[in-house]
Amino acid sequence: MSASMKSAARWGLLRRMTLLYGGLILGGFALALFVQADLGLDPWDVLHQGISRTTGWTLGSVVIASSVAVLALWIPLRQRPGLGTLSDVVVVGLVIDATLRFMPRPDGLGLRFGFLAAALILHGVSTSLYIGAGLGAGPRDGLMTGLAARGLSIRRVRVAIDLSVLTVGWLLGGTIGIGTIASALTIGPLVHYFLPRFTVSRSDPGEAGVGDPDVSVASA
Repeated sequence: MSASMKSAARWGLLRRMTLLYGGLILGGFALALFVQADLGLDPWDVLHQGISRTTGWTLGSVVIASSVAVLALWIPLRQRPGLGTLSDVVVVGLVIDATLRFMPRPDGLGLRFGFLAAALILHGVSTSLYIGAGLGAGPRDGLMTGLAARGLSIRRVRVAIDLSVLTVGWLLGGTIGIGTIASALTIGPLVHYFLPRFTVSRSDPGEAGVGDPDVSVASA
């Protein structure tokens, strides 16, 4: 490999790593905004919050623990974790706890809706960043695509998972509200818009031999 190709490969890897960790950090921050807005969370985070309120664990600790539990479900599905998968397990939960420690809860309904709007946009961007890096899906997205790979409709799998975790989370005391509905309606279109702009493809310099990201989540 020539020096120019090695240089291009290094820059390509650096780009992927920047997208991955930027997306994970931004995702943790977005979830903290959701929580502080107190207008409803997306299904998985309703579950996380419900478990947190039941056990007394911090929200970030619950996110990490549930990620490990979901990752165990990959074994019978023969899914292979990547760097992005393992990083997702740890980074998002740590960022959530760190952000909630310092982020004040907004006063007034207008400011709470501002937090919610920012959370929705940042969630869409962060999901596109980490998927676009092509370094492995997060535990929950990997569970969904792993089940879909068994011949099930990805839309049906996603709906079934979302309804299941939403119901359990609500029974445990998680927050359901307008934010839950807004998340269901907007995250998909946001990812659909941002993902092509952040995806690192094989045609990029130095990316030969590196798999493209699984973008099936965006069309789910």
